[in-house]
Amino acid sequence: MILLSVVAIRCSNSDDENFWDWMIPETDDDPTSTQVSGYVFRPGVEPATDANVQQLKVPAGFAVNKFAENIGKPRILVAHSSGYVYVSDREAGEVMLLQDSDGDGVAERKEVVANIRQAHGLTIHEEKLYIVSVKELYVADINANGTLSQPRMLLNDLPDGGQHPNRTIAFGPDGKMYISIGSTCNSCPEPNPEHATMVRAEPDGSDRKIFARGLRNTIGFGWHPQSGELWGMDHGIDWLGDHEQKEELNKIEEGKNYGWPYIYDMGKYNPSDRPQGDTTYQQYAQKTTMPVLLYMEAHAAPMEMVFYTGSQFPAEYQNNAFIAMRGSWNRSSPVGYKVVRLRFANGQPAGFEDFLTGFLINNGRSHFGRLVGLAVHADGSLLVSDDTNGAIYRVSKQ
Repeated sequence: MILLSVVAIRCSNSDDENFWDWMIPETDDDPTSTQVSGYVFRPGVEPATDANVQQLKVPAGFAVNKFAENIGKPRILVAHSSGYVYVSDREAGEVMLLQDSDGDGVAERKEVVANIRQAHGLTIHEEKLYIVSVKELYVADINANGTLSQPRMLLNDLPDGGQHPNRTIAFGPDGKMYISIGSTCNSCPEPNPEHATMVRAEPDGSDRKIFARGLRNTIGFGWHPQSGELWGMDHGIDWLGDHEQKEELNKIEEGKNYGWPYIYDMGKYNPSDRPQGDTTYQQYAQKTTMPVLLYMEAHAAPMEMVFYTGSQFPAEYQNNAFIAMRGSWNRSSPVGYKVVRLRFANGQPAGFEDFLTGFLINNGRSHFGRLVGLAVHADGSLLVSDDTNGAIYRVSKQ
């Protein structure tokens, strides 16, 4: 554990709704300065032993097992209706195919089907696998046996990576491609207008346009199966303290600005970066679309998000979302390291609750899994990737 005491241009929390209006000056005439304690706390790494996996916690009636192990550093997951599971390994520059042929809940088949430098985001659309790296987008046909044709490049001019190079991709109900492009920094004005955005394009990559902006790093996003509305979990700003900034659930709509880097939470001002030009914080807040929900543990680091439409889980899970929380590093005690359920009622988000926990062990001093990818398998189970121990876990109904 490393403890850092930092001096930051920021303001302390307050229950007063007007605090952020009067404490931060709207111009540079007066300074705003305070000292805060910042932390780097990275729990020690333990192996994903059978004993550790057995103590994982899920709701009554569910079970957890290792679907695959010793597969490098698995990141994003996507599942085909035929039972093929594709997983990216950004560090190795690979896409791997996994298959549980005999239905015992464990993948016997492990086969590298594509080699693409820094491959990360994956999605399936019309029997094609789309693969996005930092600056490039590829597409490959899915063969009858699950292997891929030679990937074809569609784009090579996505923005540079910076702090958040992990692009993710999905197709919407409109048949168009959506790519999340994170920010290059923790908090700063971006020189490239495509950074910190969601962009939309045709399936061949043409006609690319910014769909929404002010999104620091929305790795996980998806469309509600009934309403067709787009929801995404955005990563909060670091170095604002243990309890700031909370992760945001946004309803992502065309043309909207979600505030980063100047406005966060339900309208708080970020003191480390003032709006440029003559724009004040108040004016910027007025054009910012606020989150619908906040995940109450700051720095939990939401990753892939998937809506459940399988047939295995109980009916109350239908059309709810699961979110992989990778886990914190920028707070004094760790949070995250779990999968949470986002409950929906009448098509609208109604709250978060734990679903898969127990990766933090030894009273939070150690962990054996930092979670990234999620996919609903063809059999209705939920798959979860862990790029720390090279494992994929499977949650099934008993």
